[in-house]
Amino acid sequence: MNDLDDIDRRLIAILQQDGRKAFSEIATETGLPASSVRYRIQRLEDTGILQIVGIANPLSIGFDHLALIGIRCEPGMARGVCQELSKHAETSYVVLTSGGFDVMVEAVCRDMDHYKTFLLDTLQPTPGVRSTETFFVLEAHKLAYGWGVG
Repeated sequence: MNDLDDIDRRLIAILQQDGRKAFSEIATETGLPASSVRYRIQRLEDTGILQIVGIANPLSIGFDHLALIGIRCEPGMARGVCQELSKHAETSYVVLTSGGFDVMVEAVCRDMDHYKTFLLDTLQPTPGVRSTETFFVLEAHKLAYGWGVG
């Protein structure tokens, strides 16, 4: 993130507000040539700094079980647990943490059977996982992704 300049940050902020905004509109808004906007956004995507996706509230589209899972790991295994759990479709968020848990995961599942299968057959047998604690999301009041560069 140290390689970002003020223009990159502005482009990211604009796309966080409207990820479908045309390069020509962004060019008008920023005073940059459209070709520069296109190049910079492509560079941000290619380097993994920016990902443009449609975000839906999973609880509104048939995924009834959104869970935050705290994971305690065997010493020295937390990074490997993160790498392994990042590979699964059910995980939308996998982070190495400090505090009571070594890893926190957000898992999105269709129903309790799907969650149970993910927990018992995928997550818990992952090498390095010592214990888990699940926090089910009952209601989602804010799912926002427009942060960090304003």
